[in-house]
Amino acid sequence: MQQTTNTILMIRPINFRMNEQTAINNYFQEELDLKNAEINAKAQNEFDAFVEKLRAVGINVIVEEDDKTNDTPDSIFPNNWVSFHSNGDVAKYPMFAENRRRERRDEVFIRLEEEGFLIENVVDYTSAEHEGFFLEGTGSVILDRVNRKAYCALSPRADEELFIEFCEDFEYSPVIFTAYQSVEDKRLPIYHTNVMMCIAEKFAVICLDSIDDKKERKGVVKHLRQDGKEIISITEAQMHSFAGNMLQLQGENDKRFLVMSEAAHNSLTKSQINNIEKFCAIISSSLETIETCGGGSARCMMAEVFLPKS
Repeated sequence: MQQTTNTILMIRPINFRMNEQTAINNYFQEELDLKNAEINAKAQNEFDAFVEKLRAVGINVIVEEDDKTNDTPDSIFPNNWVSFHSNGDVAKYPMFAENRRRERRDEVFIRLEEEGFLIENVVDYTSAEHEGFFLEGTGSVILDRVNRKAYCALSPRADEELFIEFCEDFEYSPVIFTAYQSVEDKRLPIYHTNVMMCIAEKFAVICLDSIDDKKERKGVVKHLRQDGKEIISITEAQMHSFAGNMLQLQGENDKRFLVMSEAAHNSLTKSQINNIEKFCAIISSSLETIETCGGGSARCMMAEVFLPKS
């Protein structure tokens, strides 16, 4: 079992803009005073430059174009609707925003099979949407694949019972907590776990300050330490620069990279960078438009492919 892969799926946007349906509980999103066509063009440029950087170090990036007819402003974040597992299983997830449900496209599975990957079984949780329960993929669930633990910060987009069902189906031990951020003097749940934590092979980057409940915080730390992870703690301000939204990948000759946005990279201190670079190199790319309008960053744009080769 591996924690990192060298293959990711990315969706190139066609209708990227600020999604009014997700802004309800994604407090990272902001309005940009630009026409939607300009916003989309900027997002495409950021996307293309990012893909180029990843491919330059030997990461296998499978790029699928978004479908024009669907009007899916957030399609650039595929990790919320699908995850691909080493036993050939694919999971499809229930999404909070109605217009995000149209992002789930079977053409993506056909494309992966054309690329030589084997899909044995699709585990479909999407019917939970009808009851108003959601679990947004590896946005909501952070997987420690080697130690078979799954971390989840509960929120309107991450339902506890659904998360436990996922853990039973995929044989993970659940680690459950709530993470908060300050919004106009209120402490409100962070919409996705993957903006406040990232698990790599030998370390974890996490905003412990966002876990207000001391007992829950201790529990998360205990699990990470038990599994030999070095904890690299980030502040809430750094989290707002998407410093928790990172993903470790494999490049050429099995070299490891921690992938993040330029904003995330710039927010880190020298000692945090040194701590990360003990374990792997850093790749960062400017994702300013995508982060501002989409409220997501580098990690959200990458759906890891762990499927076996056919």
